[in-house]
Amino acid sequence: MSLEVILALAAVAAWLLLTWFTLLRPSARQARAASTAGTPSVPAGASTAVVYASQTGTAIELAQRTAQALGDRAVLLPIDRVAPEQLLAYEQVLFIASTYGEGDAPDMAHAFHERMLADDAARATDSAGSSGRADPVDRARVDEAPFAGLRAGILALGDSSYSQFCGFGMALESWLKRRGATLLFDTIRVDRADPRALDAWSEQLSLLFQARLDTGMHFDGWTLIERSTSNPSGAGRPCHELRWRPAGDTPLEWKAGDIAHIEIGDSGERREYSIASIPSEGMLRLLVREHQRPDGTPGLGSHWLGSELAPGAPARLHIRANPLFRAPDDDRPAIFVGNGTGIAGLRALLQERLERGHHDNWLVFGERTRVGDFHWGDTFETWLRQGKLQRMDLAFSRDQAEKRYVHHLLRESAADLREWAGRGALLYVCGSKDGMAQDVDQALRDILGLHGYEALLQRQGYRRDVY
Repeated sequence: MSLEVILALAAVAAWLLLTWFTLLRPSARQARAASTAGTPSVPAGASTAVVYASQTGTAIELAQRTAQALGDRAVLLPIDRVAPEQLLAYEQVLFIASTYGEGDAPDMAHAFHERMLADDAARATDSAGSSGRADPVDRARVDEAPFAGLRAGILALGDSSYSQFCGFGMALESWLKRRGATLLFDTIRVDRADPRALDAWSEQLSLLFQARLDTGMHFDGWTLIERSTSNPSGAGRPCHELRWRPAGDTPLEWKAGDIAHIEIGDSGERREYSIASIPSEGMLRLLVREHQRPDGTPGLGSHWLGSELAPGAPARLHIRANPLFRAPDDDRPAIFVGNGTGIAGLRALLQERLERGHHDNWLVFGERTRVGDFHWGDTFETWLRQGKLQRMDLAFSRDQAEKRYVHHLLRESAADLREWAGRGALLYVCGSKDGMAQDVDQALRDILGLHGYEALLQRQGYRRDVY
């Protein structure tokens, strides 16, 4: 082929490419709409997506109520089933997002948050490169406002005792703004289920959508039938097992992993605790440790429950579903890791597993002393002997000169942990957020490696109820 022919063909190819960019290339909005073609279809009439990012179930409950209030106009979506570009299928998106610890995204929002960070990094790279020479393809990749026309509202749930109060919700707000979305109203930040902030959310729904939303918790009457101290000779502060039955004909209805909210006398305050039993036991069990304020006075909730409320006296409870901390229906293996009163939530999950005949269970638990602080120790040792627990590893920090904790047990059993994870085991963590949960998380990252840790998250195999 002659040089002249090659040059002619090159000129034709360049002309065709230029024509495609200037005349035939789809617009940015067309391209974005096409990017959602492979996603689940939007229900007819649903112009609003209600997207929740939850850690312990509160965001789920509020999102369900919000979607119900909007009716056929809305679709309810968990954030772990949503890619950012899918939001463009809706006119409005309402986010109900909790924050885990010091500003972190909840576990179920991990992949979405990674996409947020990757998107920001890509845009920063594009911006840095735009000052130099760039061909048309490079320039076409930069879309300054990919969410232009999308309207969004955010209800951010958090705890103001942390410096990064509602950190994930606020990060979500900033990210949406950078992508060109319009906020329907200022992000509403909720401090520990503050009813005034929830009322503000309800008011916005009424103004914007003419929807009536009940954000209040509905409490039922229960009776404390018995209280006993589970660690009378323990090295820590007293822990009380409280056994309850509903007043009247209220049925025993909850699932292992759910949370009990209790109104503390006439104070107007509420406290929440992991439920330690399942309905077939005929009672609701809680494990409450007495707390002491820095000035030496007793904690309001734990003192009322541990000392002031007499057996036989009434109280008001609300049971909140926590579907992200549920036992699986099948018999896949499960590892249960916890410390202190975190054993309560693990006990309920194990009890439910055993009732279903699922015995591939591994318990890893830590407290101060074995003699004085092993809550329900006789029960767990019986299950181990009966083969209902395949393994039980214990760390009692005060029983030897060198303190040992549950994360030490995991590191010492690294090979076994990888083998269980390879068999598809679910891993549950319940107990202290600061300290135990952080150390366990780092141990998992080190043991499983980045790929194994990410795989555990992606298959929703890592479930935490920490406080």
